Amino acid sequence: MTQENFATDAHGTQHWPTEIRYKRAERELVITFDNGARATLPAEYLRVESPSAEVQGHSPDQKQTVPGKRTVAVAELEPIGNYAVRLIFDDGHDTGIFSWKYLYELGMEYDERWARYLSELAAQGLNRDTAPHRHGPSCGSGGGCG
Repeated sequence: MTQENFATDAHGTQHWPTEIRYKRAERELVITFDNGARATLPAEYLRVESPSAEVQGHSPDQKQTVPGKRTVAVAELEPIGNYAVRLIFDDGHDTGIFSWKYLYELGMEYDERWARYLSELAAQGLNRDTAPHRHGPSCGSGGGCG
C-alpha cells in the first residue's frame, strides 16, 4: 500500500490542492495538487460539469447537457470547510460545491469529459454560444434548468 491510500478523508480526498488561482482574463481555474499534478480548468467546463443537482440530476441518466456557456466566468470562489470550494458563476449559477476530489477528477479526465460534452451538444442540436429559451417555471436558482 502506498501512502496515497492512507491520505483520504470522509470526502474521499486523496490529492489536496496546494495552490488555487483563478485567472480572470483567461477565465481559467488553475489548481496545483500535492502530488505535483496541475489542472487548468476553463470556467465553461466547470459550469457544464457543475456537481449541482441542477446539472448532474439525482442519477447519471438525469445529467443535463448545458448549452450556451462559452463566455461564462467565475465571479467568486468561496471556501467550504477544508474539503471544497463553491464556485459562483456570472450567469447566476451558485449551487455547485466542488470538492478537492471532484476538481482533481475534472482535471485528470478533462479530455474525455470535454469530448463527451461536445458530442452531447451536437447530438442534441445545441451549441456553446446560445442556450435555448425555456418557457414555464424555473428549475431552481442559478438561471434556469441547466
